[in-house]
Amino acid sequence: MSKLNGGGLASGDYFTMGNFACVEGAILAGCRFYAGYPITPSSEIFERASVRFPQVGGNAIEMEDELGSMAALVGGSFAGAKVMTATSGPGFSLMMENIGLAYIMEAPCVIVNVQRAGPSTGIPTLMGQGDMMQAKWGSHGDLEMIAYSPSSVQEFFDFTIQAFNTAEKFRTPVLVMADQVVGTMWERLHVPPVDEIEVVERLVLDPTTVLDREHPLFDYARDFIPMPIAGRGNRANVDSLTHDSRGYPTTDHDVSEKMTRHLSGKIRDHSR
Repeated sequence: MSKLNGGGLASGDYFTMGNFACVEGAILAGCRFYAGYPITPSSEIFERASVRFPQVGGNAIEMEDELGSMAALVGGSFAGAKVMTATSGPGFSLMMENIGLAYIMEAPCVIVNVQRAGPSTGIPTLMGQGDMMQAKWGSHGDLEMIAYSPSSVQEFFDFTIQAFNTAEKFRTPVLVMADQVVGTMWERLHVPPVDEIEVVERLVLDPTTVLDREHPLFDYARDFIPMPIAGRGNRANVDSLTHDSRGYPTTDHDVSEKMTRHLSGKIRDHSR
């Protein structure tokens, strides 16, 4: 896998591992920041990202654990980067709190789960799909989660790109729920010409916009809200608590309902 085109793989056919294909799809989708903690059977994603991301001007960092990995993704997303991590089983459990944080803060990011046999730490080298229940029900409720489930190396590549596009479009965390078989098997991968790969870019808030009561940060009447990027001029408050249109915490029931309907509606109302 040595042929490169602007940092990403050149078009053509390759024989590669599913976990490697995931990293190459992320690079072609524009991802340049990876934060993670190695765990079988997803470790090759971290290993490959550690080599490939610096080659394309990106960064791959090892965090102290999976909680820190997800926290770094939220921060990296608000710094303007397309971000991802990968994990499995108990690591996915540890990420749940900050996946909920990314959801309520509307921080686009991609979480890849190469599932293994459970329960608990289970058998890391065997295939399982038990984390699908965590994908839907693992967080604190009142949310709609988007997930893709690849069944081949090709789909692992394609769905990773699609996951980034969906994360950016809906400004939300997106899951790629692979498994040990798909992640570690080797198959043919076809990479299309770069001009045939759809890449969705982030809707960014104009840094000259003054946020006040007349021009709030969150317009809950809109599905897709431009994202403020840290350090670029907007004085924006983003919070893990239920927040009003200015981004500040509130206990007002009507505001809470508007925020919750916005978070779920922008996904549910556009499902197909």
